[in-house]
Amino acid sequence: MIRLLIVDGHAYAYRAFHAIRELSGPSGQPVNAIYGFVKMLQKMRLALAPSHLIVVWDGGLDAGRLAAHPEYKSHRPEMPEGLRPQLDELVHYLSAVGIAGYRGDGIEADDYIACLARRTAAAGHEVVIASSDKDFMQLVTPQIGLFNPNDKTGAVWSRDQVVAKTGVEPDQVVDWLALIGDAVDNIPGVPGVGPKTATELLKQFGSAAALLARLDEVKSEKMRSALRGSAEIVRRNLELVRLCEVPCDYSLESLLAKPADQDRLRGLFQRWGFKGMLAELEAEPMERQAELI
Repeated sequence: MIRLLIVDGHAYAYRAFHAIRELSGPSGQPVNAIYGFVKMLQKMRLALAPSHLIVVWDGGLDAGRLAAHPEYKSHRPEMPEGLRPQLDELVHYLSAVGIAGYRGDGIEADDYIACLARRTAAAGHEVVIASSDKDFMQLVTPQIGLFNPNDKTGAVWSRDQVVAKTGVEPDQVVDWLALIGDAVDNIPGVPGVGPKTATELLKQFGSAAALLARLDEVKSEKMRSALRGSAEIVRRNLELVRLCEVPCDYSLESLLAKPADQDRLRGLFQRWGFKGMLAELEAEPMERQAELI
């Protein structure tokens, strides 16, 4: 069975950076994000047993979204200074451990992940996306699941978890987000429309487009007025939150998890001062030899 695990690189790097506040290597350089990222990746691989794997990094903001909404993600703070150099080190780690990585200039990680997931699922294979980003709920199908690090159960989210979280089907998530907006991405929604109201409206009308076309059927005059005044915002939001089609030419073979380069890993762990990981690495050849005997 082919199972492709797609990891949202920046999301996990940030998560690791903030989870472990202070950790320095032998030369005094920060290694907290590296340590946390490596540990989380090891845990995911053990839990999900993917046959294929890739970590996708953000390459900048999509030009089309910025043209439609210049304030898109504009409120996000600059990357912490201590995190930036650790990202380069993580790229070295992925190469040494035999995991594919991707970053494309001007291509948001979410869009590339969506392309990989859809194409792999269309080929009849299983896909798991590792991220807490709610935008990925729109991709969920019987072939595509989500591994949310905020979910302590460790379950791979399917249609049932998306419905439990939002009240709508995965193919309605774009409409749901277009109505409520997304504060994380600086996308305003319809005034007075929160998650529960958006769910009720979509259960009645099916989609945001149908809702806007049948506003006279909305019972509340206040709600009708809010929706009518925000109609263009909703239409714009549909394009902002819908994950775009981007070029993602690839072969499954290139995403196959490969054997790690033990010597390179040893050098990295020594440079970062990861004594525990270094000890585990040194023990692996002995364990394999014992198995053969």
